[in-house]
Amino acid sequence: MHLYTYDGSFEGLLTVVFEAYERKAWPTAIEQEQVAQPAIFGETITVVTDDEKAQRVWKGLQKRLSVTAQKELYHTYLWEQPNFELVIFNYIKLTFDTAESIEGNYTAPCVLQVQQAAKQVHREKHRMEAFVRFQKTNDDLYYAHIEPDFNVLPLIVTHFTKRYADQRWAIYDTRRRYGAYYDLQTTAFITLDTAAPRKRMGVLPESAITSEEHSYQQLWQVYFDHVNIPERKNPKLHLRHIPKRYWKYLSEKQPRLQA
Repeated sequence: MHLYTYDGSFEGLLTVVFEAYERKAWPTAIEQEQVAQPAIFGETITVVTDDEKAQRVWKGLQKRLSVTAQKELYHTYLWEQPNFELVIFNYIKLTFDTAESIEGNYTAPCVLQVQQAAKQVHREKHRMEAFVRFQKTNDDLYYAHIEPDFNVLPLIVTHFTKRYADQRWAIYDTRRRYGAYYDLQTTAFITLDTAAPRKRMGVLPESAITSEEHSYQQLWQVYFDHVNIPERKNPKLHLRHIPKRYWKYLSEKQPRLQA
């Protein structure tokens, strides 16, 4: 039995693939080093991320996989569900060990799992792009915090950089404790002080929000009330298009502000 540990990065996971092939020791488990428990039986192999080795693996995949399949593999990394690393490893190993293309070979469990994971992540990406609401702070920064099921922040930054190119903004993932900040020129990933209480991490206090922002929220709620026709309400359809877990991002779903 071989447990491989890595730093949690995509490059680190690709380095695990390189090391496994070099050792001819196939992993029975792959875990991030900060949460991994030493294997009672078998060997624990700690892998240090090596960009050159990771690039060699990725270039090999680019020769064998379509662009769509490459994206699906990366989306599976962002999926973050239990054992996703082993799913990715098995997919890559099958790719390298099979002469013909494995894309569409859904009899292989790892191929089906990658496609299903990628679809879930892609769906979450589009919902985040639709449901994120910014608040204007006192220093003219437009800020939003999110808590997506999957790690989609790297996938949505391009959308918001293009859409809000004329204003400074930040989106912070409170679950994963990192965010993206756009300064009118470039977008960079950021982290906040890890010593701050978790329940407050990335959530703005009321004092940081402009009074103008509260007026905008109130106007949006009034608009929503006027366009919402009671006779045409379809709660089931509404929940299907806007699941309840996204309501915390929407102005129209917040407690009514007083004039």
